[in-house]
Amino acid sequence: MSSRSTSEPSAPDQSQSSWITLPRVLFWILVVCFVALQLRLWIGEGSLADIWRLQGEIKRQEQENYLTAERNKRLQAEVKNLKGGLDAVEERARTQLGMVKEDETFFLIIDDDQQ
Repeated sequence: MSSRSTSEPSAPDQSQSSWITLPRVLFWILVVCFVALQLRLWIGEGSLADIWRLQGEIKRQEQENYLTAERNKRLQAEVKNLKGGLDAVEERARTQLGMVKEDETFFLIIDDDQQ
């Protein structure tokens, strides 16, 4: 008879006992890297949501800049007109200050509906 009995477990096989294998470790490292990159893509600074928000802010700022540039052009034209001629100064004096020339008569017409 043999010295071993059949009821004793045999020595474990080297490949079965080690559940940590190179392909398994590489797989889990790749999974962790993939999850980390996906989190960075969807959440946090530099994410797609952050980029979309910043693009909206850029569009809004460009519109504001355009409106401000148009207003500046109008003001520059008005300043140039005020520096260059007396007609613009006279028009402002008449409309904003209610001034009249010496030989003019000012008539104020009051509408009954506006009272």
